[in-house]
Amino acid sequence: MIDPTSAYRALTSRDARFDGVFYVGVTSTGIYCRPVCPVKPPRAENCLFFASAEAAEKAAFRPCLRCRPELAPGLAPVDSSQRIADRLMQRIDEGLIEQVDTLEEIAAQFQLSLRQLRRIVQKELGVSPQELRQTRRLLLAKQLLSETRLPVTQIAFASGFASLRRFNAAFSSQYRMSPSRLRKHADLAEEAICASDTSTLQLSYRPPYDWQAMLAFLRLRALTGVEHVDDTSYARTVRLGTHSGWIRVTQRGAKNALQVEFTHSLSPVLPALLRRLRNLFDLSARPDLIAQHLVLDPLLFASVQAHPGLRVPGAFDGFEMAVRAILGQQITVKAAATLGSRFASALGEKITTPFPELTHLSPLPTRVALCTVDDIASLGIVSARTRCILALAASCAGGELQLDAASQPEQTIPALLALPGIGDWTAQYLAMRALRWPDAFPSGDVVVRNNLGGISAKQAEIRSQMWSPWRSYAVMHIWHSGKLV
Repeated sequence: MIDPTSAYRALTSRDARFDGVFYVGVTSTGIYCRPVCPVKPPRAENCLFFASAEAAEKAAFRPCLRCRPELAPGLAPVDSSQRIADRLMQRIDEGLIEQVDTLEEIAAQFQLSLRQLRRIVQKELGVSPQELRQTRRLLLAKQLLSETRLPVTQIAFASGFASLRRFNAAFSSQYRMSPSRLRKHADLAEEAICASDTSTLQLSYRPPYDWQAMLAFLRLRALTGVEHVDDTSYARTVRLGTHSGWIRVTQRGAKNALQVEFTHSLSPVLPALLRRLRNLFDLSARPDLIAQHLVLDPLLFASVQAHPGLRVPGAFDGFEMAVRAILGQQITVKAAATLGSRFASALGEKITTPFPELTHLSPLPTRVALCTVDDIASLGIVSARTRCILALAASCAGGELQLDAASQPEQTIPALLALPGIGDWTAQYLAMRALRWPDAFPSGDVVVRNNLGGISAKQAEIRSQMWSPWRSYAVMHIWHSGKLV
């Protein structure tokens, strides 16, 4: 039950934490809005509060044209600056890989001036871009000091600081204690710090989380030599820029977190590594809001009730994911995994790890772009797929195409469709996983159409509208639960 007094306070404060938690219907206009709508707040006596957009529409209110309450929070036009701020944080993390250091370079990636970038970050996050970068570095350093046995010097550089002196000064200024003092409070023995070649960190999530469903999905699609999935963990080789190593991820259910073991060789690119893992395992999802919407459809009711923590698996590497999707066109998942493993073994560099299952790094687009049609066709890949992979590799290697969560789906999907051999299914599948778009829907997917009663792609697109803006999650429930009708 929504308390009108508390909801009205949240409405007038435009607190973003309440976005998606409730909706307000204005009786004087017949319009319903999100609590972050930029219009002037209505009078309290004219407000009715609803737990969902569907409830507001059932009460005969129509959606606001400015805050677009029918869309997922963060996806409406009014949220463009919020989306830019989110992408900026990812680009800051990825900047350690590409050695992008200045704010001017980061702003240029978004086709913004430095002044525009500063204004957006100040509006959305209440800090300057420089303060944002500094805060994120210090938070990572604090976590590393508390949870790992890395030397302080290594932590300073892993967090993105150019020198130990700058790190100590910034840390002491922010936390009013030295890094060594914080480590002493964390009860980590200095003499044991270098005892291992790996460290562990925790990545938190909002419960519930269906870890077994995530592992099952990834296991079926794992690239032999690059990835290994068993009953409790996911492991893979990693190359970020000039740094390579391996990671292993397990669940710590009691703490609502995943535990990441990583080699110290990846410490210089740790922010990017952790960001990619959050995207891969969909750790920023709001399962409560998603389930609240999807459970309204009788078709999905049983699956949502049985698997409330079902996530949409992302992609650790967008190019790797795209090649895997191209190879999966019109063949079974198992056959595509076999071809993908053969591709990775032939074109990926070898790497030594403690795991006999992890032997190769994933092929780089720059390496694949140098291949000929015959090179790739010799792996048993048909010519149409071969030409498509080469065109994809050239676009990714040249920087024209970026396949990650910081990319804009409205621009990236058309760019994908322009490549030879990529149709709507592949583009939507990549939007769903590599671009982390919650409302992607591969309407031509055979399994989806069959599970909806053997309907056409056009009919499936129409049927999916009631799941918007969480259609990617609806697809996961359909794939996971099998025959629904």
